[in-house]
Amino acid sequence: MERDREIHNFNHVFNLVERKNVSLSGVKKIDSFDSEEFLIETVMGYVVLKGEGLELIKLDTHDGVVTIKGLVNSFAYIEDGNKKNKENSVLSRLFK
Repeated sequence: MERDREIHNFNHVFNLVERKNVSLSGVKKIDSFDSEEFLIETVMGYVVLKGEGLELIKLDTHDGVVTIKGLVNSFAYIEDGNKKNKENSVLSRLFK
């Protein structure tokens, strides 16, 4: 319970440098990821990051910070109702 209160106090910042390096704060957890898509839960909602050659560089669960490198094609916030559809699309791609 104390951990949840801690996370909700994080600021949420998205920093993208030259479409190659992403830094995201206010991260609660990474639900799924591969080299083309990350599904991340943040204090401001779910985020989908899509691109090519995406790689998780740093995950700091204590501070809620994630660093990703690779070519970024899109970044979008999604509603909780759409989260299941995103998870299913990632799983369907893996098992084709």
